[in-house]
Amino acid sequence: MASSGVVFPVSGGTDRSTSALGRAVVADALRAVDPIGARAAEHETNWRSDYLVHFRRLVEAGLSDGGAARRSAAAGLASLHDRMRVVYADGEVGLREAFAREPALGERLDTVPVAGDGEVERELSLPYRGERLRGDTLARQLDAWVAAGVIEPSCAEAVRAVASHPDWLDLSDLRVVALGAGAEMGPVHSLLRWGGDVVAVDLPRPGLWRNLLQTAGRYGGRLHVPVPAGKKDRADLAEVAGADLLHELPVVAQWLLGVEGRLVVGNYVYADGATNTRVCTAVDALTERLRAARADTALAFLATPTDVFAAPAEAVAQADAKYRQSSLLRTLRGPLRMVSAGRLLRRNYPPDADPGVCDSLVAQQGPNYALAKRLQRWRAAVAREQGATVSFKVAPPTRTRSVVKNRVLAAAYAGAPAFGVEVFEPATSNTLMAALLVHDLRNPPPVREHLWQEEATGAAHGGLWRMPYAPRSALGLAALLGFGGARN
Repeated sequence: MASSGVVFPVSGGTDRSTSALGRAVVADALRAVDPIGARAAEHETNWRSDYLVHFRRLVEAGLSDGGAARRSAAAGLASLHDRMRVVYADGEVGLREAFAREPALGERLDTVPVAGDGEVERELSLPYRGERLRGDTLARQLDAWVAAGVIEPSCAEAVRAVASHPDWLDLSDLRVVALGAGAEMGPVHSLLRWGGDVVAVDLPRPGLWRNLLQTAGRYGGRLHVPVPAGKKDRADLAEVAGADLLHELPVVAQWLLGVEGRLVVGNYVYADGATNTRVCTAVDALTERLRAARADTALAFLATPTDVFAAPAEAVAQADAKYRQSSLLRTLRGPLRMVSAGRLLRRNYPPDADPGVCDSLVAQQGPNYALAKRLQRWRAAVAREQGATVSFKVAPPTRTRSVVKNRVLAAAYAGAPAFGVEVFEPATSNTLMAALLVHDLRNPPPVREHLWQEEATGAAHGGLWRMPYAPRSALGLAALLGFGGARN
């Protein structure tokens, strides 16, 4: 278990238990809106396997009351910030005290701006299956995705609006802070292609920074690179670039507070296992610090499609229509459900549910991943209610490196088309999500009556919300169908 930087609290003896933290935070988030659910979370004895039901309850508890959903989000964030710790060489403090430490002179960061010499693009185009879609071809593909239930109609409308207003692609009035700048799902490539200013934050890994610097050189935007103080003039920039959010929170905060212009803080970080919760907590603490000092700071999040979301009645109706259609799976449905004791090919929603609850959590991703992604949803909800511009979008299932290295998920994604789910390539996903970010920055999404409506708007879930079967009940069959393709 990690012993420095942002860490889990000690929960017994010297153990920093991830399960204890997860149980406590989820229970605190439920306490005021679902006391029975809170008690169930607190007393869960097998958190690593049975966390799924508690994360679903977090959504269900706020379905009919937007105020309750937002209070739950605020309580979850408060619990996390109250409990998480930061360990320095000379001692340990609470997360809320992390920014009280003034960085020493030698710990500070300088900025190296890197401008590319490429042409600035002022037309939205989307890479897809070996082509670059624009104009009418892009419009037809959006229509096809909507008809197939791959994206929500509001997603297509937003992308069409950006295509019709190419001037929106000019984000030179903003500084987009890409936390996790090297992420496959991040918007860095698109923003630089469109001539934007990207303030990049990622770990000091020379290979990662060489790729980012090469990207910046190809396009017409500017990449703002963090380097240790006194090393701005190093010729080997990739060797010294980078900042560690887990261990250098006050340093990164001070650096970003010195960036001129209005900030858009985008959270694109990812790490394996418990480190993902730690780094997402660090990002949330940084976000809170920046928002407190610069109230006009906008936020951006990409939600994983493998979570629990409320789906609108139109999605429920399409899923129900697919369930009733004649197919081989429908023929096999009865026998499969019988031999699996009802676990396989369960209906995605009760008929006429409004909204329906689409539970796409994948047990193999684990409770730490679920908590890391949930705290981003909580921050988006709280910040939007406070008046911030927030872009929160559900991204499609995508063949990223972090997914395909998991054999079960890779196989399930390979077999997903049999159930009406489209799995995207990273270049398609990150460009699509960058376009949605542009739309939200130029048309700030409003606070809606229900929190689930804010999360559903513009969703590009890949078809999970509109498939006939509950996603987890089809996962094993999809993996079976896709195993050969994933292996090849």
